[in-house]
Amino acid sequence: MRTDSSIKQDVLDELEWQPSIDETQIGVVVKDGIVTLSGTVDSYAKKREAENAAKNVFGVKAVAEEIEVHYGDGYKKSDAELAAAAVNALKWNISVPSSKIDVKVENGWVYLSGEVMWDFEKHAAKKAVENLQGVKYVVDNILLKNLVDAKDIENKIKKAFERSADIDSKGIAVITNGHTVTLKGKVHSLKEKDDARKTAYYSPGVWTVDNELEVVY
Repeated sequence: MRTDSSIKQDVLDELEWQPSIDETQIGVVVKDGIVTLSGTVDSYAKKREAENAAKNVFGVKAVAEEIEVHYGDGYKKSDAELAAAAVNALKWNISVPSSKIDVKVENGWVYLSGEVMWDFEKHAAKKAVENLQGVKYVVDNILLKNLVDAKDIENKIKKAFERSADIDSKGIAVITNGHTVTLKGKVHSLKEKDDARKTAYYSPGVWTVDNELEVVY
């Protein structure tokens, strides 16, 4: 088992490795394999990149992300301006059914809601707005709703896990209840846990994924 100090050093090294992140702005605390990130960055994209960098480190069981986004006065936008920019970004993204998505902005926080057919549409909507200047956080409340029969979801997800080079399917149990999928078992890294969740979401007919996988190194 890795020590917290060695995990912390690897997280710091991974943050330094990322060209868009100033690692001196981010504090790292590790306890029992759980990484807490703090500090201030000047864009929401950097906040997400720092979190992803920590998740990629071997030995990390979970990431508590407490990084704040602070824009300089020169980049300050009103909520109305940011909402207009978000609506426009969704409109011009060909992967997003913008007519089905509602946008609300409060104090730089962007709230997305509505219903789409596929997870890639939900993901594309969030990606379209999270890089906008002025965004402090994105709350993705978009629901997945499609008419695919839920009966064969479990088998499709299991086969997708078996095809994946990054997921050990033997350690994962897939439990379905209608259009809701629960993942149980053990995986070898936080990245594998995230990959399993994403793979389950990609299965036609899945609306919700409860990821209860335990990270065991």
